[in-house]
Amino acid sequence: MELCVLTLISMTVIGAHCDGHSLRYYYTAVSDKGLDIPEFSIVGYVDGREFMNYNSESHQARPVTQWMEKNEGPEYWEGQTQVSKGAEPVFRHNVRTAMSRFNQTGGIHTYQLMYGCELRDDGSTAGYMQDGYDGRDFLSLDTQSGLFIPTMNEAQLTTQKWNSPEMRDGERYKNYLQNECIDWLKKYIEYGREDLEKRVRPEVKVWGRRQSDGATRLQCLVYGFHPRAVDVRWMKNGVDHVPSDERTPILPHPDGTYQMRVGVEVPTTEEDAYSCHVEHSSLGEDTLIVTWEPDNGLSLIVIIAIVGAVVVIVGALGGGIFLLTRRRRGYKTARTSDNNSDSSNNPKA
Repeated sequence: MELCVLTLISMTVIGAHCDGHSLRYYYTAVSDKGLDIPEFSIVGYVDGREFMNYNSESHQARPVTQWMEKNEGPEYWEGQTQVSKGAEPVFRHNVRTAMSRFNQTGGIHTYQLMYGCELRDDGSTAGYMQDGYDGRDFLSLDTQSGLFIPTMNEAQLTTQKWNSPEMRDGERYKNYLQNECIDWLKKYIEYGREDLEKRVRPEVKVWGRRQSDGATRLQCLVYGFHPRAVDVRWMKNGVDHVPSDERTPILPHPDGTYQMRVGVEVPTTEEDAYSCHVEHSSLGEDTLIVTWEPDNGLSLIVIIAIVGAVVVIVGALGGGIFLLTRRRRGYKTARTSDNNSDSSNNPKA
């Protein structure tokens, strides 16, 4: 079997990376119907904020934010629904094809596509498109050359087909990411500017627990901030950066803000002072610094309450993203599009 080509769905996602705006889509197909998640789903993000979704159970593309519901009417969402329905058989085919490439006849497997674009504050733009299988990179688009690059041997046949003179899919995607995607991103930014560009200062809690080996594990919980981009680090005596060995993804809260946690293990000593340093756009040029004291431990109940609320939301974000990132933290999103915005074709795997 060969991976087929799919028309990019008219959806756009914006995610805030560093300074600027971004649009990102995730497509996920699951091989096993027995899981408690849809067999196929699409989730769109603007600046890391979910603004639309579709899945094979509801069979409806729907707005998630008020500003999308307000600015796009029934005709737009019906178009999104039809394009999303058309994507379903393509991704079901892709997951089966990928299984055959790995000589797999059963089990739970996932095929994902992520694509999107960024508009930075300095006016520069960037685009990206990646496919993943079972939580690992499968192939990606080189947006400079317009060619797909395999990241594992099993993807060789697919990239050869997509890069062939007959198909030249990469060139169409490159054009979409550099032009149409940016146009839709700008449109969505205007729709949700008040929401997307609000600034909420982070709250910070630090605590520590002594280990049996004489070390102390320190945790810094940063929560309630917006926008998503944040820098969190532990410092010793205010000047020496302590590399973290535990760093959670930036996770969403029900109120539209975010949280993350950073942990380090340090020698148990009274000579050194440790503090958590947070940089965020809501703080301007200032750095929020919270120093750990051995007696200022955070109540376990508070920790569970904060983290638990986020777990519930993450579970609702879409099974596809969770399935992919649980195996490989940091894998970027999967492919989607806007019903009127993109006429290019997405390859089947």
